[in-house]
Amino acid sequence: MTGFAAVSGSVAGFDWEWTLRAVNGKGLDLRFRLPPGFERLEVAARNLAGKRLSRGSVNVSLSVRREGADAQQLTLNRSALDAVIAVAEEVARTTGAKPASVDGILAVRGVMDLTDATLNPEQEAERDAALEAGFAQALDALDTARASEGEKLAIILGGQLDTVATLTGEAEALPCRTPEAIAARLREAVEQLVEAAPALDPERLHQEAVLAAAKADIREELDRLAAHVEAARTMLANGGAVGRDLNFLAQEFNREANTLCSKSNDVALTRIGLQLKSVIDQFREQVQNVE
Repeated sequence: MTGFAAVSGSVAGFDWEWTLRAVNGKGLDLRFRLPPGFERLEVAARNLAGKRLSRGSVNVSLSVRREGADAQQLTLNRSALDAVIAVAEEVARTTGAKPASVDGILAVRGVMDLTDATLNPEQEAERDAALEAGFAQALDALDTARASEGEKLAIILGGQLDTVATLTGEAEALPCRTPEAIAARLREAVEQLVEAAPALDPERLHQEAVLAAAKADIREELDRLAAHVEAARTMLANGGAVGRDLNFLAQEFNREANTLCSKSNDVALTRIGLQLKSVIDQFREQVQNVE
């Protein structure tokens, strides 16, 4: 299922934002992009996401920015300073030039470094706790977005199940399925065989007719289609992570529709079987989007 969530906040002089983007996927694929120095947060975030999500390809990114007067600090590079002073003194002795001034020495690149201010352990713990809580909030927001999509998908899937149930009922009511119609077709087939080959054993013909009637019976297929429809409706009503179970049912639907078509000895039944295969294929495609 698709979804997007973004949650931001501030803590210990840091502005942060979690961004989660989810698209359809057969399994769960989590991809994290964290800024340098925050990689340790991935383990806890991955574990939490694994408990909350079961399917989908999810891209997780974190941006962190520090602002304010204490965001950065100047650090004196002692080794660079000593090297610059030594060179300046040598140049002054050799050329007689004026000694280098303090501001001139400090202006040399590398003597002074501008680095991020260091946090104490308590500040780091506070920041990390806020980031972990923010990730949990982002997961909540993603769940909400995906649930909204799920409600729309449930309506679509429910309509497709209704179509399967209607077509199953139409197949059930076809005149060609009545015992009288089946008997008439078999009687006609036997008569044609007897006319073509009078020497055929009548008892053997009777046995073959019984076998043909048994093979042409679609009672079990219709019953299983009806049972699968009820099972799918129950799953959608109960909610939860039902994507894999619905995908399995879609395969079972397709199997019954194929068998029904292979057993068909009537144009109307074949037409219904093909319609079933079409709507079942649409159902299967939509199920791939379900958590």
